[in-house]
Amino acid sequence: MGVLSNKIDRKHLNPGDHIYSWRQAYIYAHHGIYVGEGMVIHFTRGIDQETTIGIILDRFITSSPPLHETTCSRCGDQRRKNGVISSCLDCFLSGGDLYLFEYDVTPAFFLAKARGGTCTTARVDPAEHVIHRAFSLLHNGFGVYNVFKNNCEDFAIYCKTGLLVLANIGVGRSGQAASCFAAASAIVSSPLRFMTGSFGGLAVVGCGMYCVGRYVSDIGVRSDVRQVPVEEILGMAKKD
Repeated sequence: MGVLSNKIDRKHLNPGDHIYSWRQAYIYAHHGIYVGEGMVIHFTRGIDQETTIGIILDRFITSSPPLHETTCSRCGDQRRKNGVISSCLDCFLSGGDLYLFEYDVTPAFFLAKARGGTCTTARVDPAEHVIHRAFSLLHNGFGVYNVFKNNCEDFAIYCKTGLLVLANIGVGRSGQAASCFAAASAIVSSPLRFMTGSFGGLAVVGCGMYCVGRYVSDIGVRSDVRQVPVEEILGMAKKD
């Protein structure tokens, strides 16, 4: 693994690892927590569930893993399941490659990974805490799926770190969502082209805006987060 790729062989997986696999021609990645014995706990949006932001994205973003027609003898038919579910590694990957999400990376390494949703500067908790959170949420849920504020990457990052975003606005913990917002900000800032006299200068400004946007949204540097015990999340769910 490194700056160019986080691909990993499944024989090197350890319980508590945060893994992901790219979907839909690398448009987005689906994330989960490997819990051992070839099983993954992950947060999904079923094929019949809307993203809450419109039917256009519904055509592309479907987190439910098994896209094949055959039913897995181990998992059954999970295509219409949603919420936190448990799947075998093959169903989770759905024919894709296996990647390991990296934690506690340096700011330089984080910025070198131009694609969001692959690493974070946040520190990780011990594997037993990660697995405990994953199984607790498997039985009790992780709220309503939201592609920008509460998606599969948000779920996996919470399991690994216990961190939740306190603010109700903006973006959640997901690096993929943060990258989308950072790219949008860079485009919106295009009037800055008047401050530079060349295309190269504009490219530098745009790249800088994108990098800054990604970094300040990273869960490891944000100030609007705190560590929340999984029992507190379960208590809030019962009140709702």
